[in-house]
Amino acid sequence: MTTQVFGDIVKKRRKELCMTQAELALVSGTGMRFISDLENGKETCELGKALSVPANLGVELTFVPRTARWRWPER
Repeated sequence: MTTQVFGDIVKKRRKELCMTQAELALVSGTGMRFISDLENGKETCELGKALSVPANLGVELTFVPRTARWRWPER
C-alpha cells in the first residue's frame, strides 16, 4: 500500500457516492485542501485524519501481516 493507492481508493469511493471533495471534508471534519492532498497521495497527511476519511465513506481498513510466519511479539 502506498499513499497514492490509499488516495486513489478514497477518491474512487467518494466518486461512487457522488460526493464532492467539499462534502467529504465537511462530513470528515477536515478541510477541502486535506481531502485533495490525501487523494493525491501526499505522504505527510496526518494519520488520524487520513484514517477517519475512509470510515466516513463506509470503507473498512484491514491490516494483516504479509506472511503467515509473522507473529506479534510475546509480552
